[in-house]
Amino acid sequence: MRDLVHWFVVLAEEENVTAAAARLQVPQPTLSRRLAGLEHRLGTTLFDRVGRRLRLNEAGRVYAEHVRRADDQLAAGELAIQDLRSGESLMIRLGFLHSFGSWLVPEVILRSRTTLPGIRFELTQGAADVITTAVADSEIDLGIVSPRPTDSRVQWRRLVTQGVLLALPAGHRLAGRSSVDFAELADDEFVAMEPGFGMRQVLDEMCEQAGFSPDISVECQELDTVSGLVSAGIGVALLPSERVRRVSPGVVLIEVTGADAAREIGLIWPRGSALSTQSRAVRAAAVEAVRAKPA
Repeated sequence: MRDLVHWFVVLAEEENVTAAAARLQVPQPTLSRRLAGLEHRLGTTLFDRVGRRLRLNEAGRVYAEHVRRADDQLAAGELAIQDLRSGESLMIRLGFLHSFGSWLVPEVILRSRTTLPGIRFELTQGAADVITTAVADSEIDLGIVSPRPTDSRVQWRRLVTQGVLLALPAGHRLAGRSSVDFAELADDEFVAMEPGFGMRQVLDEMCEQAGFSPDISVECQELDTVSGLVSAGIGVALLPSERVRRVSPGVVLIEVTGADAAREIGLIWPRGSALSTQSRAVRAAAVEAVRAKPA
């Protein structure tokens, strides 16, 4: 029964018939016929065709969300039976970035325990590349990271796109502005996360888009430390939007233009591995958590 919906989930993730057919181990023409039949039955297209690529359109995104939930529930049912037969413990090893520990992870755990009583968590915090490597090596089951990893050994499911704000000391020359073109900061000193952390990658990418290399005065491993250093006037920084209410006194947060001031937050798991009941429950809980309270 799960095969009736799982193929569309894979196609929606890959947005490429050839890649999806390879993952599903079915002939490409078979998958194309399934898609054509589904779109005919629904009376609408679900993808925009861009050359050989597919892009989910609005109808496709709506349909995909419902189908993903159905796929999760069917797979969870199958694995629950397997777990009961094997006596497997409902333990999940979850890795995440430090910045998600105060808002996203607690909500994911709460929702997971509601839908799957008895689930237990072993938590690991670290930089994005550390969590990604641990997932790829199957040292942890799931990771919540940002931005999307480039490691082909992990599978990715985007949860939400979160805004990024510019953090300035209150006395900074631009602190009174409602927005700042990121290129105006080319001569400023930056306080940044160390290489390997998600927000450092966001900073590097935004600087590249704006046409300059950041002059980094201090590197650290905690966003709270970044905020404190900005407050002290050590430099300017980027902070994710969820920290608006936790920013240090003396820090001004301003919208940024001229660069893509956002980061994708998503779940990763080992590519090619079947997810356990508890992993499915956590993935579904994460989707519901960001839907109920967007970042």
